[in-house]
Parts: sequence; C-alpha cells; structure tokens
Amino acid sequence: MSNLTVDKEAFHRRMKRLYTHWKNASGDDSFAKIDAMIVAVGVDEEVIYSKSTSLQTWLFGYELTDTIMVLCEEKVLFLASKKKADFLKQVEVGKENENGIPPITLLIRDKGDKDKTNFEKLMEAVKTSKNGKTIGEFSKDRFPGDFMDQWRAVLEKAGLDKIDVSATTAYLLAPKEESELTLVKKSSLVTCTVFSKYYREQVMEIVDADKKVKHFKLADGIEESITNKKFTQGVDPALIEMCYPPIIQSGGNYSLKFSVVSDKNNLHFGIITCAFGTRYKSYCSNIVRTLMVDPPQAVQDNYEFLLGVEEDVISKLQHGVRLSDVYTNAVKAVKAKRPELVEHLTKNFGFAMGIEFREGSLLIGGKTSAMARKGMVFNVNVGLADLQNKEAKEEQGKKYALFIGDTVIVNEGEPATVITPVKKRVKHVGIFLKDEDESGDEDEVNGAAGPVLLGRGKRSAVLDNKLRNEMTSEEKRRQHQVELGARLNEEARQRLSQQNSRESSEKSVKSTVSYKSRSLIPKEPEVTGLQLFVDRKYETVILPIFGIPVPFYIATIKNISQSIEGDYTYLRLNFHHPGSAMGRETTFSNPEATFLKEVTYRSTNLKEPGEAAAPSSNLNTAFRLIKDVQKKFKTREAEEREMEGIVKQDKLIINSNKGNPKLKDLYIRPNIVQKRISGTLEAHTNGFRFTSVRGDKVDILYNNIKHAFFQPCDGEMIILLHFHLKNAIIFGKKRHNDVQFYTEVGEITTDLGKHSHLHDRDDLHAEQAERELRHKLKSAFKSFCEKVRARCALVAIGELVFVLVVRDR
Repeated sequence: MSNLTVDKEAFHRRMKRLYTHWKNASGDDSFAKIDAMIVAVGVDEEVIYSKSTSLQTWLFGYELTDTIMVLCEEKVLFLASKKKADFLKQVEVGKENENGIPPITLLIRDKGDKDKTNFEKLMEAVKTSKNGKTIGEFSKDRFPGDFMDQWRAVLEKAGLDKIDVSATTAYLLAPKEESELTLVKKSSLVTCTVFSKYYREQVMEIVDADKKVKHFKLADGIEESITNKKFTQGVDPALIEMCYPPIIQSGGNYSLKFSVVSDKNNLHFGIITCAFGTRYKSYCSNIVRTLMVDPPQAVQDNYEFLLGVEEDVISKLQHGVRLSDVYTNAVKAVKAKRPELVEHLTKNFGFAMGIEFREGSLLIGGKTSAMARKGMVFNVNVGLADLQNKEAKEEQGKKYALFIGDTVIVNEGEPATVITPVKKRVKHVGIFLKDEDESGDEDEVNGAAGPVLLGRGKRSAVLDNKLRNEMTSEEKRRQHQVELGARLNEEARQRLSQQNSRESSEKSVKSTVSYKSRSLIPKEPEVTGLQLFVDRKYETVILPIFGIPVPFYIATIKNISQSIEGDYTYLRLNFHHPGSAMGRETTFSNPEATFLKEVTYRSTNLKEPGEAAAPSSNLNTAFRLIKDVQKKFKTREAEEREMEGIVKQDKLIINSNKGNPKLKDLYIRPNIVQKRISGTLEAHTNGFRFTSVRGDKVDILYNNIKHAFFQPCDGEMIILLHFHLKNAIIFGKKRHNDVQFYTEVGEITTDLGKHSHLHDRDDLHAEQAERELRHKLKSAFKSFCEKVRARCALVAIGELVFVLVVRDR
C-alpha cells in the first residue's frame, strides 16, 4: 500500500464533520446515546456493500480489511497490519484537537499474542471515553475470520451496551460533496452510454432479426460492455464495475425489485424492463427503462401516466422535504387521476444512493420521516406491476409491468437534477414492427392517424426517434464527416481519373532477371558443386535443379521455411506465380510460361568422417542468407514505395537573422526516430525548419501548407501547432501529410508514492508554477503565430492563417 495516497484534506474535513455531528447530537439521535464508536472490517468476498466499508471509503478512499477503528471522545485508535498502519500515517494528527479532530493512535497487529495487548488498549480507550458504557456499531456488519471473532469475544466479555448507528451514519454520509457528485456523474455517464449504445441497440437487433436470446445472456453482455473502452470514454475502465447483475425481464414474469436476477427465458417481444447501474471509484448510479414492442394504446397511456408520476416525485424531491411527504403526495395524485392503478404501484419510489447502492433507512416511502438534503443522490424508480394487456394475442403478453427509474441529485428550492438523461417518452422507447406484406395503401391510411415507421423490406424494428430530426451532436458530427468524406472522395476521383491513364502507361514492370548474361553467374564452389548459393551482390539465390544451377531473383521467392526431422534438415522455398497473392501491382512478363511453385531440399545432419561440417550446414547457411537478403530487399522496396508520388519541394531559404520567430524545446509528431526527441522550430524566409537536438532537420515550406492549426493549452496537457500539407514530405524514412509540433505544460503522470507533510505547500507552488508556465507558453505560441503570419504576408503566398482549435467539451 506504499503507492497509495490519502486525500488528507477530505479526511480531515469528513472526520471533523462526523465528530461535530456526534458532539451536537441530541434527542433520539443514536449518536447522542453512545460513548464511543467502533468500526471493525474483516475479509468477506461475498459482501459488496456494508456500512463499515462505506465509512472507510468515505474517509480514506479505500477499503481497509482486517482493520479496527475506535472513535473515542478524545482520541481515535486504529488497529491494523504494519502496511496499513504505514498507509494511515498520512492522516495521523499530531496535536490534540487539530482541525477539530482528536489525536490519532496507530496500533500494529501482533499475531504472537493474538492481539491481546492491542485489544486491551482499545478497550481501555473505550471505557475512558465519556461514560464508557455504550458503544455505537453497525449491527448488520458481522465479518468472518479469527481476527473478527476474537474482537467480538472481547466486546462480549466487556459487557458494554450496543446501539446501532447505521441509520445516523447513512444520513451523515448522504449529502455529497462536489468531488463525490463528480464521481456519481461520471458513473451515470457510463450507465447512460451502455444503455443507449449497447443495450438498446442489442434489443433492436434481436427484435429486428427475430433472434432467440435469453435474458441472462443479454445481462451478461451488459456486464461485459463496461470493459469496452467504446462505452467508458472519459473514465478509467479498471475503476468501473456493476452495482449489481443487470436485470432483464419480459414475457409476463416481472418482479420490480433489485434483488432478483435475470432468468433463462427467451426475450419476449412485448414489454421489456431493464435495470442496471455502474460504480465508478465506489460511487453508484442506476437507470431503469422499459422498452415496448408494438404497445397497444392502453399500454402507452399507462406508460405516459407513470412518467408523470416519476416527474412528480422528482419535482417534489427538494431540500427540507420529508421523504414520506414526497411518497404521499405522489400516491394522492395517482388516486385522484387513476385510482385503479394505486394497488399496482411499487411499495416505495426509490432510495438514497452513494457508496452503497441502496440505503434502506432513506427510502422514498410512507414511513420515512427523514428529510431530503441538498447534495443527496437518490435512485428514483416508480413502477406498475401485474397489469393486464387485453389486446395481447400470446399468453406471455397478457400480463405486463412498467418500470422507470433515474439517478437524481437533490437541490435547494428547485426540483432534483436528473443525471441519467436517457430519453424515455413513448416515441423514444416504443419499437413498432412493420411486416412486408402490408400494402402501400394501408401505409397511407395509417399515416393519417399517426407516425409511420417504414420497414426495410422485411420484419423490421425501428425506434421512433430514429426517424425524427432529433439528432444529437455526435450524430450531427458523423453526418458532417460523411459529407466531408464524400466531397473528398469526389475530388480524389476527379484528380485520379486525369492521372491514372498517364501514370499507368508510364509505370514500368520491374524485371526479375538476375543475370543479363551467363558469364555473370558466379563460379563459386557451391555453384559448381550443385549446392545452394546466395549471391548478395545480385540479390539472387542459385538452386540446383535437375543437375543444373538455376538462378532465382529474390523478388520471386514468396517465403522460406526450415525444419529438422530426425537426422535430416529440410529447406522449403515457395515462389510467386500467377494466381498467388503476390501483391496488387504485380504483373508477369510471360504469364503463359511454366512457373515453379515450390521446391524442397533435404540434407543429412550426420557428418561423415573427414568432413569439416555436416551437409545440412549448406541449407542452414542458405536459409540465413536468404532471410537477410529478403529483409534488405523488402526494406528498399518499402522506401521506394514511400517515395512514389512525392512532389519535389522548393529549397528552404535560410534567413540568418537572429530575430527569426522561434520556439524552443518542442517535440515533433510523428517522431523522427523511435524515441521522441526535442528541438527548435524556426521560421525562415519561405518556410519552417525544425532542428532536433541531435541535428535532424525537417523543412516545411509555407506554400506547401494547406491548413495550419493552433491548439492552446486551456484545459489541455499540451500546446501544439498542426500543419496539414498539400503534398507529403519525407522524414524518418516515411511520408507524412500531417505534422505537429508540441510541448507539455504540466506533469502528465503523477507520482502517487510521493510523500508530503500536512503543512507542505509544495503543491500550491507547483500549481502556481504550472499556471505561470501555461500563460507563458500560450503567449509565446501566439506571438510566434502572429510573427509568422506577418512574415508570410510579405512573400508571394499571402497570409498563413492559424485556425484556433478548442476541444468540444
């Protein structure tokens, strides 16, 4: 745990909040009745949520197993292993009542005497705190293990009175700080993305293709989707997990609870309910939606009414309002408008949520007297169960349920804010089928009565909002990209149509002839002795075939392999021939000739007496040399391909004036070599020159720049200039149409193991220095752009305009 750090300010702030509440507690508040509070956490893989671990996460940001925390009136004690004690030293308070927190004492576990001495110290602290008779605990948290059993035995022997402080602690933790709300919002973003881009699309595809998919399989797919970066953009996928197994229900079997699991029945194309949520850094979010396939009007009416109930609950859920009043007002409204639906409503309309998914003491129900407070996060969910669909043709569709839920944040003086804004009107969740046998006349008649959802020539499922002009910014961006792509393709087609015929006629076929005359064939002993010989000078392999040395140019060899079987070595060569995958531009001068497809040579590994080496050594040498020649040949070919079509640039005119616009300590992308190196970008008479610290030079002429972009460092970790070129240039042995020059403005990586003291102000100085660096770099880059623009105005190309780029957030 040496690499983990604690947010000390958050710990001190929250611990002070806990002690302040304890000090001011009165009346029926359970904190007013206790003399000390004990939080003991063991190891139990099956326990996901508990008050003990929630309190630890709230204070430290992590769960500390096999750790006991004792909160006394004048001291705080921790009993933990040495590693955890070292971790807790980060929050150790030296002076008494510093920041309103009693001094902290760390006890290291001693397995020699089974912590007997440590338990005595803890009990002594408890008995000297206030009256020393009553302790507060979380009665439902009973972790297994010898350590926890021994501690519970010590408490039983002491005969102390115990009071459950779970509800009070939950109410204390319920109002979230801004940093906590940020985590909840990020979690909600992932939940919404998975629902919109994965689950809903999956259901659409299943219904459209009439597939048979079981509920639990669809639920498993949702769980797997959170490991896909496509659905977790903006957050670390390693810190995302499901709050509970996703619940998919359809076909008449509905239970509007979060304790059920998806069954093994196939998805029924009727009313489909889905509930799932994700946790990010232990903070939960949740969403509940109902998708409806060809819903009758009565079902649509019930659904719209249920939406109104949820909106009523969210509007009443404000700071200072009792949760029971929120529930009662909603039920009264249902009784007044649709009394027949009252008995079908869920028993409560949601619950508080945070580090724990469900806080049972803060239900939006008729018996909860607690008041909502600003910053609380609730999972508001309303449902109608056991409803009858009289128009259903199948038995599975006659009984249905409707379930809607969102994650909201309580505000003061205004309705709660919904942070899972996935659209949920009937037109957004209704899936309407259209069969191909329906006539066009019927379509026109139906179109007069309501919106028409056209099929794709078969049984098709289409969400209504897919056919409306309610395009998101992402959809607009994609459409714009398609339009730009079409325009660029058309320009390229016109350009290539004018050049292809001329270039194709001029392009010559490379010869695969190794030697122009027989006299050039080497007279090496391997050749005359009918062995394999590799001529590096002419990049040729001479193979003995039917007693004759035959040369093959290296380009005709497709691949080569070597194997050893018993006492023999085999060398196999595969050749290019008509019909093989030899490349798009490969042609044969005489395709009607006889071609050699493959040849295999065998040689023994056994060395005869008097021989310097085994006969197979010739195959081994040939294999190695052919590989070397092939590698060099392919490298040269790749370089030649890179050079094809390169337009020769004008020569850069160097301006020897020392006052040239210049930016130092920049990096170039793409890199000149494998490892990035810094350098200087300098503006000369007719172009830029980037010179690296090791002497590499990259020249970019003004008249070759099609677009120039400048991205400032506002909210970014780098500041950069981007040049999109008219004609590609070569550097690093590759051609490039885009070149960037950038520098870092802050630490992209953070040393989590860096130790800092409570009053160390280095972080403040570092932040101030980073702000000053950002301002300095931004000014330098702006000045450079202005000077370059002014210089370009003096030459024939006119102004070079740098487009300011700002990330769309």
